[in-house]
Amino acid sequence: MAGTLCRLPLTVLTGALLALLCMIGVATTPVTLAEAPAAAATTAPPEPANMQTLFDGKDLDGWNGDPQLWSVKDGVIHGETTLETPTQGNTFLIWTGGEVADFDLRLSFRCSATNNSGIQYRSRHITDRPTKNKWQVRGYQHELRNEETFPNVSGFIYDEGGGQDGRARICQAGEQATWEAEGGKKLVATLIDQEAFKDLMKVDDWNDVVIRAEGNQIRHYLNGRLILDFTDNDPTRALSKGIVALQLHQGKPMWAEFRNIRLKSL
Repeated sequence: MAGTLCRLPLTVLTGALLALLCMIGVATTPVTLAEAPAAAATTAPPEPANMQTLFDGKDLDGWNGDPQLWSVKDGVIHGETTLETPTQGNTFLIWTGGEVADFDLRLSFRCSATNNSGIQYRSRHITDRPTKNKWQVRGYQHELRNEETFPNVSGFIYDEGGGQDGRARICQAGEQATWEAEGGKKLVATLIDQEAFKDLMKVDDWNDVVIRAEGNQIRHYLNGRLILDFTDNDPTRALSKGIVALQLHQGKPMWAEFRNIRLKSL
Protein backbone atom coordinates (compact mmCIF):
# COMPACT_ATOMS: atom_id res chain seq x y z
CA MET A 1 0.00 0.00 0.00
CA ALA A 2 2.80 2.44 0.90
CA GLY A 3 4.45 1.78 -2.43
CA THR A 4 1.17 2.49 -4.23
CA LEU A 5 0.72 5.85 -2.42
CA CYS A 6 4.26 6.89 -3.32
CA ARG A 7 3.46 6.33 -7.01
CA LEU A 8 0.31 8.52 -6.95
CA PRO A 9 0.57 12.06 -8.37
CA LEU A 10 0.95 14.83 -5.77
CA THR A 11 -2.32 16.47 -6.86
CA VAL A 12 -4.23 13.24 -6.22
CA LEU A 13 -2.67 12.88 -2.77
CA THR A 14 -3.48 16.51 -1.93
CA GLY A 15 -7.09 16.10 -3.02
CA ALA A 16 -7.47 12.96 -0.98
CA LEU A 17 -6.04 14.65 2.10
CA LEU A 18 -8.42 17.61 1.76
CA ALA A 19 -11.37 15.27 1.37
CA LEU A 20 -10.35 13.40 4.52
CA LEU A 21 -10.03 16.66 6.46
CA CYS A 22 -13.51 17.73 5.35
CA MET A 23 -14.93 14.38 6.51
CA ILE A 24 -13.56 14.88 10.04
CA GLY A 25 -14.60 18.53 10.25
CA VAL A 26 -11.21 20.25 9.98
CA ALA A 27 -11.15 23.63 8.22
CA THR A 28 -9.44 23.33 4.85
CA THR A 29 -8.87 26.99 3.94
CA PRO A 30 -5.35 27.01 2.52
CA VAL A 31 -2.73 29.24 4.15
CA THR A 32 -0.05 30.45 1.76
CA LEU A 33 3.36 31.69 2.79
CA ALA A 34 2.30 35.23 1.89
CA GLU A 35 -0.65 35.02 4.28
CA ALA A 36 1.35 33.74 7.23
CA PRO A 37 2.23 36.48 9.75
CA ALA A 38 5.85 37.57 9.55
CA ALA A 39 7.94 37.11 12.68
CA ALA A 40 9.19 40.40 14.11
CA ALA A 41 12.93 40.88 13.66
CA THR A 42 14.48 41.18 17.11
CA THR A 43 17.96 42.21 15.98
CA ALA A 44 19.09 45.37 14.25
CA PRO A 45 19.22 45.22 10.45
CA PRO A 46 22.63 45.23 8.78
CA GLU A 47 24.18 48.67 8.52
CA PRO A 48 23.38 50.25 5.15
CA ALA A 49 26.21 50.92 2.75
CA ASN A 50 27.60 54.43 2.24
CA MET A 51 26.32 55.95 5.46
CA GLN A 52 27.03 59.65 5.94
CA THR A 53 29.36 60.48 8.83
CA LEU A 54 27.94 63.40 10.82
CA PHE A 55 30.90 63.89 13.19
CA ASP A 56 34.57 63.61 12.22
CA GLY A 57 35.96 63.27 15.75
CA LYS A 58 37.84 66.56 15.44
CA ASP A 59 35.45 69.51 15.66
CA LEU A 60 31.77 70.50 15.66
CA ASP A 61 31.60 71.68 12.05
CA GLY A 62 28.07 70.99 10.84
CA TRP A 63 26.59 71.34 14.32
CA ASN A 64 25.02 74.30 16.12
CA GLY A 65 24.85 74.53 19.91
CA ASP A 66 25.83 76.54 22.97
CA PRO A 67 29.66 76.75 22.79
CA GLN A 68 29.84 76.98 26.58
CA LEU A 69 28.28 73.53 26.88
CA TRP A 70 29.40 71.54 23.83
CA SER A 71 32.94 70.58 22.82
CA VAL A 72 35.06 67.78 21.40
CA LYS A 73 37.11 65.80 23.93
CA ASP A 74 39.21 62.74 23.15
CA GLY A 75 37.53 62.35 19.77
CA VAL A 76 33.92 62.39 21.01
CA ILE A 77 31.20 65.03 21.29
CA HIS A 78 31.07 66.11 24.93
CA GLY A 79 28.15 68.09 26.35
CA GLU A 80 28.19 69.18 29.97
CA THR A 81 26.34 71.46 32.35
CA THR A 82 27.74 72.49 35.73
CA LEU A 83 26.66 74.60 38.67
CA GLU A 84 28.65 77.45 37.12
CA THR A 85 27.35 76.89 33.57
CA PRO A 86 23.77 75.58 33.78
CA THR A 87 21.27 75.61 30.95
CA GLN A 88 18.02 77.53 31.11
CA GLY A 89 15.64 75.02 29.62
CA ASN A 90 16.65 71.90 27.74
CA THR A 91 19.28 72.74 25.14
CA PHE A 92 20.45 70.92 22.02
CA LEU A 93 23.36 70.47 19.67
CA ILE A 94 21.62 70.67 16.30
CA TRP A 95 22.92 68.99 13.13
CA THR A 96 22.76 71.60 10.37
CA GLY A 97 22.81 69.21 7.43
CA GLY A 98 19.08 69.51 6.75
CA GLU A 99 15.91 67.59 7.40
CA VAL A 100 15.58 63.82 7.17
CA ALA A 101 12.43 61.80 6.52
CA ASP A 102 12.91 58.02 6.29
CA PHE A 103 16.33 57.16 7.69
CA ASP A 104 18.68 54.83 9.53
CA LEU A 105 20.64 56.67 12.27
CA ARG A 106 23.42 54.95 14.24
CA LEU A 107 25.62 56.22 17.07
CA SER A 108 27.08 55.36 20.46
CA PHE A 109 26.44 57.23 23.70
CA ARG A 110 27.29 57.32 27.37
CA CYS A 111 26.07 59.74 30.03
CA SER A 112 26.03 60.49 33.74
CA ALA A 113 23.35 59.15 36.07
CA THR A 114 22.44 62.51 37.60
CA ASN A 115 20.17 63.57 34.73
CA ASN A 116 19.10 62.42 31.27
CA SER A 117 19.78 63.15 27.63
CA GLY A 118 18.24 62.34 24.29
CA ILE A 119 18.48 62.08 20.51
CA GLN A 120 16.01 64.20 18.57
CA TYR A 121 14.81 63.20 15.10
CA ARG A 122 12.08 64.37 12.75
CA SER A 123 12.16 67.49 14.92
CA ARG A 124 12.24 71.25 14.34
CA HIS A 125 14.33 74.07 15.73
CA ILE A 126 11.96 76.43 17.57
CA THR A 127 12.51 79.90 16.11
CA ASP A 128 8.96 81.22 15.82
CA ARG A 129 8.42 82.05 19.50
CA PRO A 130 10.46 83.08 22.55
CA THR A 131 12.44 80.24 24.16
CA LYS A 132 14.66 79.89 27.23
CA ASN A 133 17.73 79.49 25.02
CA LYS A 134 18.57 79.66 21.30
CA TRP A 135 18.88 75.92 20.82
CA GLN A 136 15.51 74.45 21.75
CA VAL A 137 13.69 71.94 19.56
CA ARG A 138 10.51 69.95 19.56
CA GLY A 139 9.61 66.53 18.15
CA TYR A 140 10.36 62.85 18.62
CA GLN A 141 13.09 62.13 21.18
CA HIS A 142 14.90 58.85 21.79
CA GLU A 143 15.48 59.06 25.56
CA LEU A 144 19.00 58.43 26.89
CA ARG A 145 19.66 57.48 30.53
CA ASN A 146 22.40 55.80 32.49
CA GLU A 147 19.84 53.52 34.13
CA GLU A 148 18.59 49.97 33.71
CA THR A 149 15.33 49.80 35.72
CA PHE A 150 12.02 50.27 33.89
CA PRO A 151 10.45 52.64 33.04
CA ASN A 152 13.22 55.26 33.35
CA VAL A 153 15.64 53.76 30.87
CA SER A 154 17.10 54.59 27.48
CA GLY A 155 15.00 54.01 24.42
CA PHE A 156 11.51 55.33 25.03
CA ILE A 157 10.02 58.01 22.74
CA TYR A 158 9.31 61.34 24.39
CA ASP A 159 7.34 64.21 22.86
CA GLU A 160 9.95 66.92 23.43
CA GLY A 161 8.49 70.42 23.54
CA GLY A 162 4.98 69.13 23.01
CA GLY A 163 3.46 71.68 25.40
CA GLN A 164 0.10 71.25 27.10
CA ASP A 165 -1.18 69.20 24.17
CA GLY A 166 1.90 66.99 24.11
CA ARG A 167 1.90 63.23 24.43
CA ALA A 168 4.81 63.00 26.91
CA ARG A 169 6.08 59.38 26.88
CA ILE A 170 4.61 58.30 23.57
CA CYS A 171 5.93 54.73 23.69
CA GLN A 172 7.94 53.08 26.47
CA ALA A 173 11.07 51.00 26.03
CA GLY A 174 10.11 47.35 25.70
CA GLU A 175 6.84 48.07 23.90
CA GLN A 176 5.41 47.49 20.47
CA ALA A 177 2.57 50.00 20.25
CA THR A 178 0.53 52.30 18.03
CA TRP A 179 -0.96 55.72 18.60
CA GLU A 180 -4.43 56.16 17.15
CA ALA A 181 -6.25 59.39 16.38
CA GLU A 182 -9.12 58.04 18.46
CA GLY A 183 -8.08 56.38 21.70
CA GLY A 184 -4.40 57.27 21.87
CA LYS A 185 -1.78 54.61 22.58
CA LYS A 186 -2.57 50.95 21.96
CA LEU A 187 -0.15 48.34 23.29
CA VAL A 188 0.44 45.51 20.82
CA ALA A 189 3.16 43.37 22.42
CA THR A 190 6.08 43.30 24.84
CA LEU A 191 9.48 43.16 23.13
CA ILE A 192 11.84 42.85 26.10
CA ASP A 193 11.32 42.40 29.83
CA GLN A 194 13.10 43.97 32.78
CA GLU A 195 15.58 41.15 33.33
CA ALA A 196 16.61 41.02 29.68
CA PHE A 197 16.99 44.80 29.52
CA LYS A 198 19.34 44.78 32.51
CA ASP A 199 21.49 42.24 30.71
CA LEU A 200 21.44 44.41 27.58
CA MET A 201 22.09 47.90 28.97
CA LYS A 202 25.70 48.84 29.77
CA VAL A 203 25.57 51.22 32.73
CA ASP A 204 28.58 53.57 32.95
CA ASP A 205 29.76 52.47 29.51
CA TRP A 206 29.22 53.04 25.80
CA ASN A 207 25.95 51.79 24.31
CA ASP A 208 25.07 51.48 20.62
CA VAL A 209 21.81 52.94 19.31
CA VAL A 210 20.03 52.36 16.01
CA ILE A 211 16.98 54.46 15.14
CA ARG A 212 15.13 53.42 12.00
CA ALA A 213 12.15 55.42 10.73
CA GLU A 214 10.17 54.29 7.70
CA GLY A 215 6.88 56.01 7.01
CA ASN A 216 4.94 56.21 10.26
CA GLN A 217 6.80 53.26 11.82
CA ILE A 218 9.77 53.86 14.14
CA ARG A 219 12.05 51.23 15.64
CA HIS A 220 14.70 51.68 18.34
CA TYR A 221 17.52 49.18 18.87
CA LEU A 222 19.92 49.07 21.82
CA ASN A 223 23.18 47.17 21.49
CA GLY A 224 21.79 45.30 18.52
CA ARG A 225 18.39 44.32 19.95
CA LEU A 226 14.94 45.71 19.15
CA ILE A 227 13.57 47.47 22.24
CA LEU A 228 10.79 49.63 20.75
CA ASP A 229 8.49 49.37 17.73
CA PHE A 230 6.07 52.29 17.36
CA THR A 231 3.58 53.17 14.63
CA ASP A 232 2.13 56.69 14.72
CA ASN A 233 -1.36 56.55 13.21
CA ASP A 234 -2.42 60.01 14.39
CA PRO A 235 -2.45 62.14 11.22
CA THR A 236 -2.44 65.43 13.12
CA ARG A 237 0.52 64.53 15.36
CA ALA A 238 2.71 62.11 13.42
CA LEU A 239 5.98 63.66 12.23
CA SER A 240 7.24 62.72 8.77
CA LYS A 241 10.52 64.66 8.59
CA GLY A 242 12.74 67.05 10.52
CA ILE A 243 16.14 67.71 12.05
CA VAL A 244 18.51 65.62 14.16
CA ALA A 245 19.85 66.97 17.48
CA LEU A 246 21.48 65.88 20.76
CA GLN A 247 20.21 66.97 24.18
CA LEU A 248 21.51 68.35 27.44
CA HIS A 249 18.70 68.42 30.00
CA GLN A 250 18.05 71.30 32.34
CA GLY A 251 18.31 70.74 36.09
CA LYS A 252 21.05 68.82 37.83
CA PRO A 253 24.57 69.13 36.40
CA MET A 254 25.19 66.40 33.86
CA TRP A 255 27.29 65.27 30.95
CA ALA A 256 26.62 63.22 27.82
CA GLU A 257 28.99 61.97 25.12
CA PHE A 258 28.43 60.78 21.55
CA ARG A 259 30.58 59.13 18.89
CA ASN A 260 30.40 57.24 15.58
CA ILE A 261 27.36 59.23 14.40
CA ARG A 262 26.25 58.15 10.94
CA LEU A 263 23.09 58.52 8.88
CA LYS A 264 21.51 57.04 5.77
CA SER A 265 18.34 58.33 4.16
CA LEU A 266 16.11 55.46 3.08
